[in-house]
Amino acid sequence: MELQTLTYLVVGASFALYLGIAFWARAASTSDFYVAGGGVHPVTNGMATAADWMSAASFISMAGLISNMGYGGAVFLMGWTGGYVLLAMLLAPYLRKFGKFTVPEFIGDRYYSSTARTVAVICLLIICVVYIVGQMTGVGITFARFLGVSADTGIYIGMAIVFAYAVFGGMKGITYTQVAQYIVLIVAYTIPALFISLNLTGNFIPQLGMGSDLVGTDVSLLSKLDQVVTDLGFAQYTTQSAGSTLNMVFFTISLMIGTAGLPHVIIRFFTVPKVADARYSAGWTLVFIALLYTVAPSVGSMARLNLHGTFNTNVGIVQKAEGGMGIDAAVVAAKPDLFAPEASIKYEDRPAWVARWEKTGLLKFEDKNGDGRIQYYNDKTKNEAVKAKAEAAGWKGSELTVNADIIVLANPEIAQLPNWVIALVAAGAMAAALSTAAGLLLAISSAISHDLIKRTFVPDMSEKSELMAGKISMVFAIILAGYLGLNPPGFAAATVALAFGLAASSLFPAIMMGIFTKTITDKGAIAGMIAGMFVTAFYVFAHHGIFFIKGTEYVELIGGPNSFFGLTPAAFGTVGAIVNFVVAYLVSKVSGTVPQHVQDMVESVRIPKGAGAAAAGH
Repeated sequence: MELQTLTYLVVGASFALYLGIAFWARAASTSDFYVAGGGVHPVTNGMATAADWMSAASFISMAGLISNMGYGGAVFLMGWTGGYVLLAMLLAPYLRKFGKFTVPEFIGDRYYSSTARTVAVICLLIICVVYIVGQMTGVGITFARFLGVSADTGIYIGMAIVFAYAVFGGMKGITYTQVAQYIVLIVAYTIPALFISLNLTGNFIPQLGMGSDLVGTDVSLLSKLDQVVTDLGFAQYTTQSAGSTLNMVFFTISLMIGTAGLPHVIIRFFTVPKVADARYSAGWTLVFIALLYTVAPSVGSMARLNLHGTFNTNVGIVQKAEGGMGIDAAVVAAKPDLFAPEASIKYEDRPAWVARWEKTGLLKFEDKNGDGRIQYYNDKTKNEAVKAKAEAAGWKGSELTVNADIIVLANPEIAQLPNWVIALVAAGAMAAALSTAAGLLLAISSAISHDLIKRTFVPDMSEKSELMAGKISMVFAIILAGYLGLNPPGFAAATVALAFGLAASSLFPAIMMGIFTKTITDKGAIAGMIAGMFVTAFYVFAHHGIFFIKGTEYVELIGGPNSFFGLTPAAFGTVGAIVNFVVAYLVSKVSGTVPQHVQDMVESVRIPKGAGAAAAGH
């Protein structure tokens, strides 16, 4: 069957499944809408949380980042999975025992202040809105490539799908829809990896294939990849780092505590029946996430090798007669010159997938030397030997630009796998983006309807009115998300890093101190959240070109990129968190004492006696 038709069928079937589940599990009460009635099984919740967490960034971008960064990409795996360990051990069971609907509700009650709750709502809204930009952009890219529509049209379709199952289903509908989306995305992610690992190494388990020898050789896949990338002027794949040691440590910590502070993830642990279930649920989430995250390094390394093999015939990657990429053992063993004139392919002979991705603008070719061939290497390398080889071969610079975001989506096409695998990956990518978008939208909706309208402005609102307010808030949130996807801000490339940094520097410290200390006051918590978010946002925005105007000249707010001890904006969330903790502690020292009934409440939440069904407390 033709690829486009098959893609329509597979993606259409997945959408029909999501809408059917949403209709079956539609919310009938505020408890259903906010926390799925508090009756979700830990395994089910673990699967739904994994889908909620594994966004377009995880499905589409992570393997691409690892493919580009090599070993340095491990910070994403360590940070994101480590965040769930923090959730399981330090946050989830205590928040569930507290028995509220939302994170701002916990902060408002723990810090005995409607102002603290409002500040938490503002922090939550900023985090979710920033994060959702990337999800809607991912929806647009995926629809544009696989459904043959414009990116804008793709965003409109995505908005309609999310509207249909999120507004009517609430958390209950989203939960069971996310279970289906998890199954779709994990199957879509792993099946191409199984095919590619088998073709390249003879081992169908990708995690083992990455460390195996290439078929018919005694050369390991990673050794061959190291040889190819270094010969072409790129950094060695297995030793490449993500900046200085300090930056890597701070980046990993920022991702960890940012994960633990993401409101759309935390809210999922309010949906299980018992306190103990919250911890079990976090454990199951780790298991389900690991199924994808342990495959991602394999996908990144194998896709990188296939990519170089596609554009340089001397790598030793060949198109097998029966389909899929294979190994020419003789070429692998010979280690031929990658800059030989015949090594680069003619543009007119480029694979069909290259032409398809060129239409999206995420893959670009520029014939700099006019020879009609595609030269792909690192023309910015400091390796003089590589520069000399390229010059001797008549190369005038790298002629191919490949966006890292296409690695997973294009992976089955690069490996020339069957059309049904390509269609499945399209459905998986859309499931990943839509599942996280729905979770973020629900967090936004509940913060507005429950924490602002119900708890602050209209405390005597009926349950029916609150449910309606939640659905209306969801509609406006979807419209805002769509607008930002259609008109992304100038810092869109840094939105994911910014979302994690803001969560790490604002909500995570406030939650931690709220659970494990009795001395942090309302004023301390408020000052800490504001200070932490401000310094993090300031550093990120200043780094990306926000300037003060002085006369007719622009003056940089900070001393250039990575000016604070070489830290990148993605790593600065850790600094923001430290600022939050310090400011909260100092302000609490001079702002009185915490009321005794609040201290008693903290004690009852933290001490596990009486664990079982959490107090309703709604």
